[in-house]
Amino acid sequence: MTINYPKKVTIIEVGPRDGLQNEKQFVPTEIKAKFIETLFDSGVTEMEITSFVSPKWVPQMKDASEIVRASNSILKKKIVLVPNEKGIELALEQKCNALAVFVGVSDTFNKRNINKTTKESLDELIPRIKRLKQMGIFLRACISTAFYCPFEGKIEKAKVIELCRAFVDAGIDELSVADTIGMANPIECYDLFKDLKFLFPNTLITAHFHDTRKMALANIFASLQAGVDRFDSSAGGLGGCPFAPGATGNVATEDVVYMLNQMGIETGIDLKRLLAAIDLITSEMDRPLESGQYKLHLQERLKQA
Repeated sequence: MTINYPKKVTIIEVGPRDGLQNEKQFVPTEIKAKFIETLFDSGVTEMEITSFVSPKWVPQMKDASEIVRASNSILKKKIVLVPNEKGIELALEQKCNALAVFVGVSDTFNKRNINKTTKESLDELIPRIKRLKQMGIFLRACISTAFYCPFEGKIEKAKVIELCRAFVDAGIDELSVADTIGMANPIECYDLFKDLKFLFPNTLITAHFHDTRKMALANIFASLQAGVDRFDSSAGGLGGCPFAPGATGNVATEDVVYMLNQMGIETGIDLKRLLAAIDLITSEMDRPLESGQYKLHLQERLKQA
């Protein structure tokens, strides 16, 4: 059987937001800003850069406004996460043109995260989405626990499709569908993403994988076969999920870029420059970064020393 892989893939870099938000320590604003600039210089054109969330609950993102202002001159599309009406107001004050909202397919996960059921979250989000679309804002819906939940177990595909359909009907531009705890396998990924691509041909479909069980690259490969050409990833494999016990970081951007390069699929990202961006942020981490490409990069540096 001949498989038509996409000739080009878009990488949405989520390290500055989803990655750093879940690391323990606060990274200084100037380092974050330089990290974003260096990622952009490597060829990344779409990026989640911060979250307008309560600094009480997520102190790592307390400098959201400063990060947006620092990114204005380099990024046309600055995606920021907005969990509520206050977050939307703050983002609009900073003239952000791309906002991300989120909801979990699992009720239990959603309650642990934002103290609302999935339906309650959706009922709140739909009017906001319609209002923001009238203002010309690009909107991305992050669909958490699309495969498995740490509390409810396996998630029915029909529930994922139902939630995605509600967002599409409301006018969402992009669906970022996540394997939040890294339990999905390639067959499950192919099955879900093939259906989503068929059902919602006019909506951007993005796959978001965590590498908890080292299945992320295999799941990306399966998603490519299903026609997906957009993937979230995090430089250095930064991140995790504070509301999903056992979840580790996102799939590492450098590993995804290397695999796609080897397959002859264009990403527009220069691997050496990407690794330089990771060098910048790793000095702020209190743990080693575990991606395959970054480990090889460090080994090469030791040989040259």
